[in-house]
Amino acid sequence: MANVENVIIIGSGPAGYTAALYTARANLEPLVIEGFMWGGLLQQTTDVENFPGYPEGVTGPEMMQQLRDQAERFGTRFITDNATKLEPGKDGAPHKVYIEDEVYEARAVILSMGAEHKKLGVPGEEELGGRGVSYCATCDAAFYKDRTTIIVGGGDSAMEEAIFLAKFSSKVTIVNRRDEFRASKIMLDRARATENIEFLTPYVVDEFVAGDSGVLDFARVRHLETGETRELPMSGAFIAIGHEPQSEIVRGIVPTDDGGYVLTQGKSTRTDVAGIFAAGDLVDHTYRQAVTAAGSGCMAALDAEWYLRDNPAVPTPAALEGDGDLAEAQWAPAAVEQR
Repeated sequence: MANVENVIIIGSGPAGYTAALYTARANLEPLVIEGFMWGGLLQQTTDVENFPGYPEGVTGPEMMQQLRDQAERFGTRFITDNATKLEPGKDGAPHKVYIEDEVYEARAVILSMGAEHKKLGVPGEEELGGRGVSYCATCDAAFYKDRTTIIVGGGDSAMEEAIFLAKFSSKVTIVNRRDEFRASKIMLDRARATENIEFLTPYVVDEFVAGDSGVLDFARVRHLETGETRELPMSGAFIAIGHEPQSEIVRGIVPTDDGGYVLTQGKSTRTDVAGIFAAGDLVDHTYRQAVTAAGSGCMAALDAEWYLRDNPAVPTPAALEGDGDLAEAQWAPAAVEQR
């Protein structure tokens, strides 16, 4: 058992790094398999102005580096590679995490692989990411005050994003490939009742085009029935066609919903497999904010520590020392039912 880790965290981002910070401060010496694209979606974000503690704002990559450095300060170890397989232990045996043919064993595993924005896959989308093309109006709307913007999508998320964006933009155009919308009637009615929201259907975006300054200038859109194309001037385009949770390696191992999001027990981060926990955007298809992901990473760390404490068949390190965050939580009965 000498080579068995106390905790392996699969994934990074605010959830993974917060879980690493808490478990590291509890002397659990976590190992984080953070992925090649470490830092999650915030590595693709320019300015973050809605995370507490940054009154002047911070760039996404800078914040992720700081979270990573903070976890490392307390003893977190990192492998910058992608986990390729998870094999849950049976009858109290350690769980196995694979990176190709390399095997790592752990008494507890925290899943924090996050979710990726679904993309249109059109020219200019990748190149103009962070320079006019965005996937989160809640995050970036304030940068488009009194400017013309579009939302691409037709579901509830698209309507919600458009309504929020309309508080800042001079005009918001919702571009949808069908005349009908997947959004609920109440959300669609709210969007239609907002004065500066317009609808453009049935159109699709064929291309995003930069201006001389290198930022988004217009989108080339096409009418799906006639094939007619037109140029739609704008300062910002928000893609709201859904998310894809990165749950491939655990599907069929832990329960997931129809969208692939990992299901947890009640308000905890516990999955139906003892010793496996899940946090962040991997489980959250509602809020999807950095601060909520960080909070659930904290919860997963606490749940994992309590699980190790309450399961003598899963050996734990020496009694926690000092006054760390988790050392104060010895009373909690959260994981008893997983014995």
